[in-house]
Amino acid sequence: MTRRPSLPGADELFRPTSPAESVAPGWLEAATAPGRRGTPRQKHTSKITVYVSDEELLALEHARLSLRGSHGLAVDRGRMVREAIAVVLADLDEHGEESVLVRRLRHDE
Repeated sequence: MTRRPSLPGADELFRPTSPAESVAPGWLEAATAPGRRGTPRQKHTSKITVYVSDEELLALEHARLSLRGSHGLAVDRGRMVREAIAVVLADLDEHGEESVLVRRLRHDE
């Protein structure tokens, strides 16, 4: 008798998946400009490092779990951050000086 565990095969580990359609809630539709979307889960060619506080990381993880539990959306933190960036940049494009980003950054000065 062998003591080796039974592991899944390559077909099970590397199966093709199709991207899920995402629908923006009504309050986000106004902030998203055409063509400005976060990218779905895929291999990205560029990387940045962002440092966050423990509280910010905990809030991000809580939001991820809320998306999964309350809304049935299983997304990773990277996808959430890319979508948040897309929303903020679309708002900046649309509202300029009155955008949430400009107002928040000015408040920090």
